[in-house]
Amino acid sequence: MTEDLFDAASMYDEDYLHFFAAADGGGAPSHGPVVGTAYPGAAVAADLVWRLLELQPGMAVLDLCCGHGALANELAARGCRVTGLDSSAVFLERARADATAGSVEVDYVAGDMRALPRWDGRFDRVVNWTTAYGYFDDDGNRGVLDEIVRVLRAGGRMAMDLDNQTKFLASYTPSRVTARRADGDMLVDRHRLDPLTGRFEVERTVVRDGRTRTLRFLKRLFGFPELRDWCTAAGFTAVTAYGEDGEPLRADHNRMVVIAES
Repeated sequence: MTEDLFDAASMYDEDYLHFFAAADGGGAPSHGPVVGTAYPGAAVAADLVWRLLELQPGMAVLDLCCGHGALANELAARGCRVTGLDSSAVFLERARADATAGSVEVDYVAGDMRALPRWDGRFDRVVNWTTAYGYFDDDGNRGVLDEIVRVLRAGGRMAMDLDNQTKFLASYTPSRVTARRADGDMLVDRHRLDPLTGRFEVERTVVRDGRTRTLRFLKRLFGFPELRDWCTAAGFTAVTAYGEDGEPLRADHNRMVVIAES
């Protein structure tokens, strides 16, 4: 039995969308065209995923922990057959609405990344983007990799986007304003790093519409050698890593994109 280390539902909610998922920096949901317009960052991510995974129209792609569907909808617009899985009902509702508004088809499914449906060998590619991995105890995190291998076809590939640990630690600060809006709403984070577990713990204060609430969450930090070994133990081969520009991973990259073949 793996351990839930924090209440994900309290983090991935309307407040999260309010600060991070608006098209124009505001908080209202966008119901205009999705692809390349409502979420311009999704087009950049899709370009990188498309190149590193050698995607082609018609490929079956699983966006694992798809969030509010920005990347999944973008890949579907480019011709992939996309399934998006997430545990947040709020995010999935937004993803479906934006898919409809953008006239794209994505099969959005509610689920737990540690216990995927009976999708054995269904997907050509799996995408896990924007630090959507490392939120369980180590047994649970390893189990996620096992599940990804199970649902990939032989010769399939995974792309996983995470913080680059080297750069992350070099720029570590004990607190910061993570998001701020013109109307005064903000997220303020206090950080704690546990070197014994490799976990980065955050106490987040949400200030919105004159109301304040506090929540806590954490994520596991990974260096590439450790995650490469975990991937290999799960059955992946040819595990490599790149930065956010698609070049081989360097210490000064902000992101670490791990590519692994099943």
